[in-house]
Amino acid sequence: MILQLFVIGLVVGFIFYEITGISPGGVIAPAYFALFIYEPDRIIMTLIIALIVYGIIRLSSQYLIIYGRRRFLLAVLLSFFLKLLIDYLIQPADFMKLDLQSIGYIIPGLIANEMGRQKVTPTLLSLGIVTLIIFQISLFLP
Repeated sequence: MILQLFVIGLVVGFIFYEITGISPGGVIAPAYFALFIYEPDRIIMTLIIALIVYGIIRLSSQYLIIYGRRRFLLAVLLSFFLKLLIDYLIQPADFMKLDLQSIGYIIPGLIANEMGRQKVTPTLLSLGIVTLIIFQISLFLP
């Protein structure tokens, strides 16, 4: 079922992009969101990390030349290190009683990169729409 979900995600995401011209947060992000739709705290944490990465890149682009592959690599690396920071420094702290799990290490970076390309609102709206479409299709899978 998971493999089918990712294939459906790729197809639906591609069709959505061809129709609207708006990328739904990367190639595989909507499929992952549909997979974790019953764990909204993980989805929210993933979006928070993506927004933090987007903010860091936007702030650092005022002082550095960041575009294209550099921006993509920086987004992925920042999301990876932010997730590591949360998992190994913040999460085990005694004062923290929340479960701060996100979806993967790279997914927030993919979403942040798309936010940088096409702004935050279109990216998040398209991600939500495509995720719901994939989830609705997955309900009919055996």
